[in-house]
Amino acid sequence: MRASEQSWPMAADLYGELQLEARPPTRRRWRDYLPGVLVTAIAALAAAWLSDHYAAPIVLMGLLIGLALSFLSQDKRTHAGLDLLSQTALRIGIVLVGARITAAQFVELGPLPFALLLLIMLAVIVVTVASARLFAQDRHAALLAGGATAICGASAALALYSLIGEKRVDQARFTLTLVGITVASALAMTLYPVLAREFGLSDAQAGFLIGASIHDVAQAIGGGFSYSANAGEIATIVKLTRVALLAPMLMLVALWLGRGSGRPDGEARRIPLRLPWFIMGFLAIAAVNSLFAFPDALQKGAGSAAQGLLLLAIVATAMKARLALLLDQGWRCFVPIIIATGTSFLLSLAAAVSL
Repeated sequence: MRASEQSWPMAADLYGELQLEARPPTRRRWRDYLPGVLVTAIAALAAAWLSDHYAAPIVLMGLLIGLALSFLSQDKRTHAGLDLLSQTALRIGIVLVGARITAAQFVELGPLPFALLLLIMLAVIVVTVASARLFAQDRHAALLAGGATAICGASAALALYSLIGEKRVDQARFTLTLVGITVASALAMTLYPVLAREFGLSDAQAGFLIGASIHDVAQAIGGGFSYSANAGEIATIVKLTRVALLAPMLMLVALWLGRGSGRPDGEARRIPLRLPWFIMGFLAIAAVNSLFAFPDALQKGAGSAAQGLLLLAIVATAMKARLALLLDQGWRCFVPIIIATGTSFLLSLAAAVSL
């Protein structure tokens, strides 16, 4: 399928995630969601059982089971449910995490982590693009990989591709980048919490490392909470800061490309500066919790609901991964993603240790 044939509302709102259906219908019946929701729920229950019986992180179990069941996404009947859970469940879960966040945590972090985060994001993009020539890779494909890694995974890749355009990066390379980002996020969520423990990082340091270096939102937050509750809260703050910086970063990319879009007519693409609703909801709940502390029972209930929704989102996202594409390409195609991922991790680790 050509990029011009796809529906691009995901890129237009800048914060949508990759959908299995390029042209979803405007209206659906509840039964349309049922197959995807059921297989995701069963996989999530299996992850919960394994976590309970083998003392393994529940989010990690959900990720691995989801990847193992990724072949189910080839059935179109599962598409609506998987899209729903990978997007809506994640965003509602993020809002509910706000019930565990207070303004004191933002103040405790201070301005330094956010300044370092911005430098890391810029450095990842610059290093990835600069190294493209060493491995005979196109600089625009490297920009796509570096930007998606630095900002927020699939969302950033979709938005960047709308700027770069099909003439600079073809549809096959774009799809490959999305798959590579998904796999890299899955591996990072598996490895980074373990490496953080091996390095003896504190909860705050581990939360910054995970939130600053893992690409996709679900895996970043899930990796933080698999380390500890405190690390998960900090990882959420750091990761959502990266998401909020997507629009300014896109403006810089547009200036660098010298045009506003990849459209043939050269018409400038409008980049809205508004925050997505789930970040606004997260900040609103955190603000209320700072002014009027929620009761413990409410905080625990919101935390449990957020964990359940996050688990469903991670399972659904993993099931949507098109792993078969990885076998069809040479290793050089993944060099930009590998460089961007490695640079992001090393810089984030150095920044975390310095905090």
